[in-house]
Amino acid sequence: MLESRTRGALLCLGLLSLGGSLRAKSLSRRINSIETSNNGSTFVWTIEDTYSSENFFQLFNFFTGSDPTQYVALFYTDATTAFADGLAYVDGGVVVMKGDNTTQLAQGQFRNSVRVSSQKQYNTGLFILDVLRAPWGCGVWPAWWTLGGGIWPSTGEIDIIEGVHDNEHNQVTWHTGPNCTMTPTNNMTGSIVDINGQPNYDCNGSDNDNSGCGVTEWSRASYGPTFDAQGGGVFAMKWDEDGIAVWSFYRAAVPQDVVDGQPTPSTWGDPVAVLLPGGCDPITNFVNHSIIFDITFCGDWAGNTYNFTNCPGTCPEQLMNGSNFVNASWNINSLQVYRKQTLQGVISNGAHPDHILFRFHAWLQYLLAVILATVIVHYY
Repeated sequence: MLESRTRGALLCLGLLSLGGSLRAKSLSRRINSIETSNNGSTFVWTIEDTYSSENFFQLFNFFTGSDPTQYVALFYTDATTAFADGLAYVDGGVVVMKGDNTTQLAQGQFRNSVRVSSQKQYNTGLFILDVLRAPWGCGVWPAWWTLGGGIWPSTGEIDIIEGVHDNEHNQVTWHTGPNCTMTPTNNMTGSIVDINGQPNYDCNGSDNDNSGCGVTEWSRASYGPTFDAQGGGVFAMKWDEDGIAVWSFYRAAVPQDVVDGQPTPSTWGDPVAVLLPGGCDPITNFVNHSIIFDITFCGDWAGNTYNFTNCPGTCPEQLMNGSNFVNASWNINSLQVYRKQTLQGVISNGAHPDHILFRFHAWLQYLLAVILATVIVHYY
């Protein structure tokens, strides 16, 4: 009888120890996600909002009408039309938004497409998009971006994913009011976009034909057919008092901390692009931003650059055949927005209390398991 009780107690001890070990590992991952700001404060990124197939279309509004840029050849549909025509739907847990790829048009007619913006506005955050497919193709100009409330560009615009035609490289761009410039740095992997043969550091959206200050990512897995072919990936934009930075990861290279929902940007290496606070205040120049996904056809960028590509004919001619746009589709797994949770009293006597906390937690789990096992043996 005693032997049976002992085995039961040991089994209980083992299960409790296993539970403690799993909780300790979870705590360890959380500890490893602790970050430090440039001002010395410590924090973790905690989830604020998750947009997925369960709620995406309830939390984004459809923009209707023509695109506000020039030379466009599309019409953004309302929600009812988009759902009825198969331009917006959920497929197996994936959010899908695309341009019309079936209708044959006469020259000069507009092709239907989709543009949505989040109902919620943000002022700083960590935005992580897991996307299976992003739009591309001749005459296509898609973007994932954020736009400030008020008069453009005084409250800022951040283009996180943007490209045209069959490009293979993503471009990150900031558009602001005056007095905002990029600070030259070696701590990013992209290249600053040239204007007239010189790197353009001026982010003022009213200068240089509204071009803003852009950075080209040179990975072929960041945009276009290669990005889609290898299963898409993850894009992240960190916006806080230390600046605005963008990373991209192809599917096989997504960091484990992102997968675990405990993102730690300081471990991701240099970003693709970064706008540092020394030349541009990231708080005052970017205000009340909504998140936007769109698929534009032709337009300022795609229309003006069409003749410099390998695409056939002209952009208006390309637009007539719906089958030219089978790749003009956003297929989104999720979009998560994290906010900073500041930690208090992080440094004490030169020791980092996260290590102390971890050791104490593990010791406490073991102690409780021993006490409970002893009680079982004694009373049963």
